[in-house]
Amino acid sequence: QVQLVESGGGLVQPGGSLRLSCAASGSISNFYAMNWYRQTPGKQRELVAQITRYGSTNYADSVKGRFTISRDNAKNTVYLQMNSLKPEDTAVYSCNARTDLVYDYWGQGTQVTVSS
Repeated sequence: QVQLVESGGGLVQPGGSLRLSCAASGSISNFYAMNWYRQTPGKQRELVAQITRYGSTNYADSVKGRFTISRDNAKNTVYLQMNSLKPEDTAVYSCNARTDLVYDYWGQGTQVTVSS
């Protein structure tokens, strides 16, 4: 069983930056992909960013050019650097680890609020 623990959320003004971290209890190299999702009340969960074990990355159109996902295999940690934040980025951000057999592990989520 793998545990994922997110940190780094909080309140930030529009235009500001935050860096989210997702620390795994096991090796993240075992997973096909590490993902960041976000969800707001009444909306479907949205895939924000993905990084595969090969280093390939994918982003939602709404965050391209502003968010960057990265991984540190030695620390078993995945990061989401969020710049130029907008009020519409406000959500609970959750870390996801997906196996080759498409089994998902989830963190508990961290709140990001973008407001003046």
